[in-house]
Amino acid sequence: MTQQTTQLQVLVLGHPEWSDDVPRWLGETATLHHVDTVEQALESLQTGSFDTILVRATDFASFQGLHVTRQAAAIIDSVSQAIGIVGKSGVLDWANPKLLSLPDDVRDRICTHALETFSWAQDQSQTGSPDLRGRRFTFTVASGQSFAMMATPVTDLHNRVTEVAAVVWDTANTSGLQEKIDAIDEAGRELLSLDSAQFARLDAQERLALLEQKILRCTRDVLHFDNFEIRVLEKDSGRLELALCAGMPAEAGQIELYASTKDNGICGYVAARQRSYICPDAQADKRYLRGIEGALSSLTVPLVFQGKVVGVANYENAKLAAFTEDDRQFAEIFARYVVLALHLLELLATERHTTTGRVGDDVLSGITAPVNDILTDIETLVEDYIGHDDLRHRLRTVSENAVKIRETVKELTSPQIGLVGIPSRRTKKRDPVLAGKRVLVADDEAMLRDTVRDVLTGYGCRVCTAEDGSVAIGRLADQAFDLVISDIRMPLKSGYEVFAAAKEANPNTPVILTTGFGYDPNHSIIRARREGLAAVLFKPFKVDQLLNEIRNALDPAS
Repeated sequence: MTQQTTQLQVLVLGHPEWSDDVPRWLGETATLHHVDTVEQALESLQTGSFDTILVRATDFASFQGLHVTRQAAAIIDSVSQAIGIVGKSGVLDWANPKLLSLPDDVRDRICTHALETFSWAQDQSQTGSPDLRGRRFTFTVASGQSFAMMATPVTDLHNRVTEVAAVVWDTANTSGLQEKIDAIDEAGRELLSLDSAQFARLDAQERLALLEQKILRCTRDVLHFDNFEIRVLEKDSGRLELALCAGMPAEAGQIELYASTKDNGICGYVAARQRSYICPDAQADKRYLRGIEGALSSLTVPLVFQGKVVGVANYENAKLAAFTEDDRQFAEIFARYVVLALHLLELLATERHTTTGRVGDDVLSGITAPVNDILTDIETLVEDYIGHDDLRHRLRTVSENAVKIRETVKELTSPQIGLVGIPSRRTKKRDPVLAGKRVLVADDEAMLRDTVRDVLTGYGCRVCTAEDGSVAIGRLADQAFDLVISDIRMPLKSGYEVFAAAKEANPNTPVILTTGFGYDPNHSIIRARREGLAAVLFKPFKVDQLLNEIRNALDPAS
């Protein structure tokens, strides 16, 4: 078998005397391509493929210098500003394509200001001033276009002014950006004006609806984004819970997302990395998860509060590459106001245990050691005073009181369980409206679930409980209930799904939904209200509130 030898492609600048020996040096495996000038060499490199270049050492510097010059020229040609060099006579000696594309009257004004700068710089140098900084000019031409210009003197080795470099840009875009920033700032101020007397009279759901309307209006009027969703981060689980949305399909809100860079879409990636993400082509981006019908691009920005990600804002569009870097910056600015507005409504406090819990932990940690010391000392005394029953009894009483102190502090400083004003368990009141009624209580918080059961049992109800949505729906399939009380957000099945199952089993069964979060995940409340929801209770709620809503639901005429 004949072994094929790969031919090396060699570019040779000029015709040095040693070039004929190159094939022999390389084992006759080289094909030589001769060029006479550096310019021809660069053109050959752009159009052909070569393995190596042979050039005399004396020609290397000029070859390298021209290559760098061409690179610099390419960069200058690609920038968005108009750039030019004006000579001492006021004539444009060189200009990049952007400047050459400007109208004649604009180029005339550039040359005029460059000539003024040239004269000014010469006067400065004659007075011995070493500082020849650039001068800024603004001007408007007959068409109404406005421009800004930076003119910088260029000096030689002897500090003599030889030329003026001009950088020019259209200020209409800059003015537009400033106007948009001002509009965003004004929209943000509107979002934060949530403490008026009218707002104070609204309940939690009405406040949320007002905030959602404001965010929707500002997003559309200022950012010009029609389809968006805002998700807040649940601290314990890392789940991104849907808080607000507009123009997004219902199934998009059903997708469970977490703050993770893997398998959680762009929203999860942004929440985990705390960096904005522009998706110019949704169909080609593996991170993109289905949003609006026919979405081709998206923009997602993190919601950051006190240096920590607390959620994300996601915007979608049916056009390719619909979002720019300017859009990203504006969305990030607007996101700051959204975060503050959400924070004012405590929508980001998805932990049900807030300051009270932390205070309780601090107090308990402070009293635990002293109380334990008291209990230890008492036990020692009790052993020492065997036979002194009266003294031992008194010591035991002190011990019990110490334990009660510890438990009382723990109870008083523990977080709200969602129910305030719980009556004594020894209080049993037969209520004619509640007595004998079968009630299903579904909540994933055992303490709240059991507490509601105990309260209703004390008023004569027959209560059945469920620890998650799936169990609750199973209970509804097995037996009939006069009333269903369900948390909105539960594992496996949501409160809305429990509501729907209850209505399917018996359309006349009243349902009360509860939530410990200030927002309405997946708009469960809005949908359920349209379909006959009896009431909504926002945790923590009072026992009296609970009982009143139950009585109204069971006996609307009362």
